[in-house]
Amino acid sequence: MQTNATTSQPPKLLDQVREKIRYKHYSLSTETTYVSWIKQYILYHGKRHPAEIGAAEVEAFLTHLATARHVASSTQNQALSAILFLYREVLALELPWLESFERSKKPRRLPVVLTALEVQAMLRAVERSPEPVGLIIKLLYGTGMRLMEAVRLRVKDVELSRKEIIIRDGKGGKDRVTVLPDSLVEPMRAQLALRRAWHEQDLAAGKVDVWLPDALAVKYPNASKEWGWQYVFAAKNYSTDPRSQVQRRHHVDEKQVQRYVKRAAEAAGIAKPTSPHTLRHSFATHLLQNGYDIRTVQELLGHSDVSTTMIYTHVLNKGGRGVVSPLDHF
Repeated sequence: MQTNATTSQPPKLLDQVREKIRYKHYSLSTETTYVSWIKQYILYHGKRHPAEIGAAEVEAFLTHLATARHVASSTQNQALSAILFLYREVLALELPWLESFERSKKPRRLPVVLTALEVQAMLRAVERSPEPVGLIIKLLYGTGMRLMEAVRLRVKDVELSRKEIIIRDGKGGKDRVTVLPDSLVEPMRAQLALRRAWHEQDLAAGKVDVWLPDALAVKYPNASKEWGWQYVFAAKNYSTDPRSQVQRRHHVDEKQVQRYVKRAAEAAGIAKPTSPHTLRHSFATHLLQNGYDIRTVQELLGHSDVSTTMIYTHVLNKGGRGVVSPLDHF
């Protein structure tokens, strides 16, 4: 009697990687990135199984990325993280050479910061952006939130009466509280009213489920249908979750926000490279310029170490380190 061969075959390596990533509750973007790097690593070495190769091959791949593809140190480190995940978590290989790899040092560069006048000009240009993208862009500067923190904001974490926003599970898995600007209270109230109307439509259509982290989804099985857990900035159309295949309303596409930030900067005549994160840098710098202490700014940004926040103090002195040029002594 023949057995079904397909049932006895172990899952393919990349499927094992996906399974392990989901077991550890990593995000979909991390899954996509890690699988891509691992696939490139395997193809670079002629599709040899990673268990058959080691330190020399890892080093050769990372060198190729730096010398032939000219990737940034952060990108090279990302590739290394994916490869180490493969060996440690998927193949369960505790090899001595895994500990010997040093990550590339990220060059220490000063953040791009807009002046107050540049921000004003940019926000005027933002008025031509579609909603809620325009409101999100204003929030990035007005609160210091990271882009993904803004688009993933939940209804329950907006406190209109207290004029604050609670940011859950930010970078490093930390929660923090930031300010909701007075000027954005009414626009946020209007956005929540619109979102509530969509929520009622979703309830009627049977598509009200919102994505929750796995642990929360198990602990609170009905939370995904509740108003408080809905995304403040939801997409207009339904989409299919690539993991669960459930059709529901996701949050606004972060790439759309990135595009309109760039367009607004160009319309405002800003020559500096400007991204959503530039608005976070500008938020921190302008708070320091307005006299707020660095510990307060550190808490608002969610930095673990005040030394990270200290980088914004470079703009507090006039000119380079506050010196007076000898040319001005004539």
